[in-house]
Amino acid sequence: ILVNQFHDPVTQQTIYRPVGGGIEFGETSAQAIAREVEEELGFAMTALQLLGTLESLFVYNGTPGHEIVQVYDAHFADSSLYERSHLEGHESDGAAFTVRWHDSASFSEQTPLVPVGLEALLKNAGLLD
Repeated sequence: ILVNQFHDPVTQQTIYRPVGGGIEFGETSAQAIAREVEEELGFAMTALQLLGTLESLFVYNGTPGHEIVQVYDAHFADSSLYERSHLEGHESDGAAFTVRWHDSASFSEQTPLVPVGLEALLKNAGLLD
């Protein structure tokens, strides 16, 4: 799966999270993920399929958070992107980031895939070993 790597400076933990973002007013969650990926990575998505919904209570950088996450499987319209080891992206504020392809061996209790429950959801859908 394609994920972004983050480092929590408070806990000193590395975490992995798929690309995503917020839903704008009047937009469906499917429209939001397609828009966010195109805005951040510059590539179109096809074959979006809702896998499930997760409610996430978390603490990152010492700040508590709460989110409802709609999890989608999708495919890049440009299949050559799967040949690349990584993709470069930009946040809405212009900050650059790199996303990389990872398999289930990358994730552990020390280096989790977040939000909590995502790894199990993807395994149940046959998308992770």
